[in-house]
Amino acid sequence: MIFKQETQILKCTFEKEHFSKVKAAFKDRWPVVYIIEDDEKGQAYIGESTNICTRICDHWNNTERRALKNIYIIFNKVFNKSVILDLEAFLIGYIVADGKYRLQNGNGGQHVHNYYLRDEYQREFRHIWQLLQDEGVVRHGITLLENQDLFKYSPYKILNLDQFNVAVQILTDLKYDLGNNNQSRSFIIDGGAGTGKSILGIYLLKLLIDAESSPAWTAEEEALDENLSYIIGHLSPNLRVGYVVPTQSFRETLKKVFDGIQGLDSKMVLSPEEGLYDLLIVDESHRLRRRRALFNYGSYDKANKALELDEEATELDWILKKSRYQLFFYDSRQSVKPSDVEALRFFSLSQQEDTRNYKLTSQMRCKGGNDYIEYINNILECQQEEMLTFGSSYELLLFEDVEDMVSAIKEKNNKMGLCRNMAGYAWPWKTHKMKLSKIQKEGLYDIEIENKYEVNNAHKYIWNTTQRDWINSENSINEIGCIHTTQGYDLNYAGVIIGWEIDYDPINNIITVSKDMYQDAKGKEKVDEKILRNYIKNIYATLLERGMYGTYIYVCNESLRDYFKRFFTFVPHRTKG
Repeated sequence: MIFKQETQILKCTFEKEHFSKVKAAFKDRWPVVYIIEDDEKGQAYIGESTNICTRICDHWNNTERRALKNIYIIFNKVFNKSVILDLEAFLIGYIVADGKYRLQNGNGGQHVHNYYLRDEYQREFRHIWQLLQDEGVVRHGITLLENQDLFKYSPYKILNLDQFNVAVQILTDLKYDLGNNNQSRSFIIDGGAGTGKSILGIYLLKLLIDAESSPAWTAEEEALDENLSYIIGHLSPNLRVGYVVPTQSFRETLKKVFDGIQGLDSKMVLSPEEGLYDLLIVDESHRLRRRRALFNYGSYDKANKALELDEEATELDWILKKSRYQLFFYDSRQSVKPSDVEALRFFSLSQQEDTRNYKLTSQMRCKGGNDYIEYINNILECQQEEMLTFGSSYELLLFEDVEDMVSAIKEKNNKMGLCRNMAGYAWPWKTHKMKLSKIQKEGLYDIEIENKYEVNNAHKYIWNTTQRDWINSENSINEIGCIHTTQGYDLNYAGVIIGWEIDYDPINNIITVSKDMYQDAKGKEKVDEKILRNYIKNIYATLLERGMYGTYIYVCNESLRDYFKRFFTFVPHRTKG
């Protein structure tokens, strides 16, 4: 154990006449983390310093900070500068998710860095959180907070080095373009599932919004990287910035997140047809639509007409027409239906002379890492030759019985939360637009899968009863989510039912699909089987890459199940009793 001294927390009123108490306690200079807060106002600022006596005087001269009531100073003589930078970032991330305070902090400059005995110090961070709970500074436990959207999509998330370098490069390039009066520019950030595209997009939005409201980045932001400080300080303070999310479910989730962040607002989260902006950050760009296989052509055509575009213009064209600069976060492997803008269109845009291109590669979501993502894609492409395991870091199981899998996910959810069951679109949505009370009262269902072990007792489930923020809806653990309600989200454990529409041909060693068995009418409209096969494989790859700690799988078709047995640990049916 490295802690010869216990971590302590000094509290005093944040008034100048009480600063002598701080000076008496900290005659020597050593690194500390501090929280200045006002419970009644619901406002706080979190910082770090190696000279707290000077630091609190700096804050007293800030009108916004002076309005706060108390200061908590966290210190331990074994904490060095690296430790307190990490502790500061830890507290910012969790206190945002706790929801008691809106932070006055900016979000620039924090990225992952390793230091000696980091894991041991981080265990002490969790003890510090408990001390803060005991003091009443924070309300909720860490496990609960880690499942909150405010934690997962916070602009205060610590970036990995990959993300941070891309952020610096984007902002450097944007500063250059603005400084040289370049009229327009597209930025394409390519990254696979779990590489942190949404986190980076929200992080950049917060930086740009803060630059607009406070262009003079002061010495208060000690953690702000020098490069970012200079770049942000020289960006135009008058940029009108919006955040576009093409899918309704994820858009509703981020609206709630933005309402919980100082400086952000749910009105900043847009559908593709809204508003005129200087810069649009477009999340999940692969889900932007074209005029094909739509449910409502009327509103689509109306938007094209309003923008003076031809009938076949895409939502990508809308974005280009409505903004000077565009940041597209994109993954071609997550295009899942014919209404999505074709990958060739994005490729063409990426090849234009004035387009800037960036790449995210580091896996942030899945504890199996990039190896797991590559493993899943190789299996679906029939290019994997041997079984891989991912040790204790990732649990990957193939179930013989679907109800065993569904129940296992429910058990995981009871223990850690944020575990859900999902499926491919192999069953019609008979309960569409019905209220849950009616479905339950009448014993209705959408999905029926044979129970091989109990005659006349098939397993029956319902699809998601809402498309808006389904992951967080009250009954979601008892429902089966489709691709359109789960894309873009992180889960702790994901249960995936692989339906009748996809199978394996052992003679030709290829994945096959059945257009007749695929139940998404718009998803197969005017699509040949080869293209549909790519969409369906993309759907399952996306579902199989949702889980952070594990993925459980059930396969309907026997041939595909036998193929999967080569690569996943098989769980035989567990008989009762």
